[in-house]
Order: sequence, then structure tokens, then C-alpha cells
Amino acid sequence: MRKPLIAGNWKMNNTLFQARELINSLRRELIDFEDADILICPPFTALSDANDLLIESNIKLGAQNLYWQEKGAFTGEVSPLMLKDIGCSYVIIGHSERRNIFSETNQDVNRKTKAALSAELTPIICVGEVLDEREAGKTIEVVKKQLEESLADLDEEQILKSVIAYEPVWAIGTGKTATPQQAQEVHKFIRTWLKDKYCIDVSQQIRILYGGSVKPSNIKDLMSEDDVDGGLVGGASLDSASFVEIVKNSV
Repeated sequence: MRKPLIAGNWKMNNTLFQARELINSLRRELIDFEDADILICPPFTALSDANDLLIESNIKLGAQNLYWQEKGAFTGEVSPLMLKDIGCSYVIIGHSERRNIFSETNQDVNRKTKAALSAELTPIICVGEVLDEREAGKTIEVVKKQLEESLADLDEEQILKSVIAYEPVWAIGTGKTATPQQAQEVHKFIRTWLKDKYCIDVSQQIRILYGGSVKPSNIKDLMSEDDVDGGLVGGASLDSASFVEIVKNSV
């Protein structure tokens, strides 16, 4: 059985003081919670302090992005080895905001995924359609292309060390959420695609998260679907009470 994973993506939010306050609150409230894996992904500036605060904690640490080179003249970028060195075990790759605002391609996502795996980081590989694509009935077509190109040349061992997140772009930060049935339809397609590309054992082991206006009020219904294994939580992860409730309602 796949253990749920609830990941908080803080995006470009929280000063060091705010980050420390939030982490300390989460640690107090979730200290004995073991029924789901818990992950927070602060901005780069808070990762070092976050790692110190999360030592001997049940909360894992991740980053929101990386560059695929180990080092070099790449001003403003952060390498996989730097993230590993600072205490990260996960990294979000190909978030829709990276794709749509910063023009990241499926090929970029593929390079970043391979770099993360080489550094023994668990990539959370994001896929999802925009509203026009959803309304045109192209959701499955778009997600399939993203999977094919973002996961190109990954073998079974590599994909088993990865997480996939389906996040319909039209539901991110809008207050709109895919219905549990809409989420399940795409999650089931992703799992079937993984079965066809790899094998049924691989497809049954990989966790597929839903992202897009996840809230305490909808996580239980989303998690009731067979192929939804957790949440990639944005705005609600910035509030301790909301994130704690999401974690506890996920099981």
C-alpha cells in the first residue's frame, strides 16, 4: 500500500523569522504523526535554517527547483549537490509556475529530474493542463506528452525513486479545485501510462499527488480516490493550522 505524502510548497513566501515560526508550530502539532509522509519546501533562503529545525523530526525537507549542472558559471542557479548538502531529500521539478512563467520545457524537466536522481534527491515531477486545454478536451493529450518527454529515458529504478504530481493549472491559487472524479480520471491515466511504459508493479508503487487549491475541506474527498496518493499544497501550507488539518485528514 502506498503511504500518503503531503508536501507543502511555500513558493516565494516567508522570511527566516516566519519560516522558523511555521516550522516550530508544525513540529509541535505533528510530532507523533506517522500515518503519512510530511514534506515542506521552503524558499532557498530558508533551507539551511529549516534543516536545522527539522533534525530528528518526522517532517522532510525539499526544495522548489534546481539546475541540472553540478557547478559552474550559472549565476543565480542552485545545483542538486548544493540541495543535498543543505539537507534536502526532495525537490519539486516542473511546477506549472516554472513552466508557464519561466518557460521551462519538458526537456528542461527531464534534465532536472535526471540531475536530482543522480544526487539521490527524490524528484516530484509536475504535469498538468491549462484551462484552455481542459475546455478543449485535451487534458489527457497534454499530460501524456508531458509524461513522455519529462520522463524520457528514465529506467525502472529511477522512476521508482520519483513522485509524480498532477496539478491542473486552472486550479492553482484560484480557489477552484478539480473534483475528486476529475482528479482520479487523470491520476488513473498516469498510472495506466506507467504500467504500459514500465510494468504493473512499478505503476502500483509510484505515488501520484494532486495539486491545485488543496484545502482541509477537500483533502479527504480527494484522498478517497483510488489513485490519489497525497497532495502538493500551496497557499494552505503557509498556515500551520490548515496544513496540519490537511495532513491529518489525508488518512
